[in-house]
Amino acid sequence: MAEDQTGGSSLKWSRIAGRIRVPLGFAFGAFYLWRARPTWTYFIVGTVMAGLGILIRTLASGHVQKNLVLTTTGPYSHVRNPLYLGSIIIGIGFTIAARDWWVAIAVILLFVVIYLPVIRSEEAFLRSQFRDYDAYARRVPSLLPHTLLFRHITAGFSRKLYLRHREYNSLLGAAAMLVALVVKILWFPR
Repeated sequence: MAEDQTGGSSLKWSRIAGRIRVPLGFAFGAFYLWRARPTWTYFIVGTVMAGLGILIRTLASGHVQKNLVLTTTGPYSHVRNPLYLGSIIIGIGFTIAARDWWVAIAVILLFVVIYLPVIRSEEAFLRSQFRDYDAYARRVPSLLPHTLLFRHITAGFSRKLYLRHREYNSLLGAAAMLVALVVKILWFPR
């Protein structure tokens, strides 16, 4: 009985986490800008890292056909959750650029409290929708690829899917935050 209650509350939290992650992201953005202490060196390193994450998200969004087919091509041939992997790498990049331990702690907390439950929930949904999901999950890791030598991740990329999923919003959001960091470096140095 206790196991059912735990599973039920876990599922309930996954739904709540899924709904609040975007508004919470905006609140975190304000906290981030308040706490960030960027320098040019950390800004450049963080930007390169965030750019890698944006590239991964871009490639993933150009392959996934949400709820229609089990996507196993492109980045999905290396990790089951490349959109979240991209988000994590973007988060690491911005954490580096911020040079603040409170930002780093907040990023880790957001990932553990919000993203892990959402990932579990989405994987449970995919398992229920696609009978091949379990075999796919045995072959392909969730977030950390077996190798960094990614092959065939651009083959089959669809610009139409990328635009339909509005993934350019990640790029625009990251660009806006980078501009804010440049403003902070130039006009509010610490």
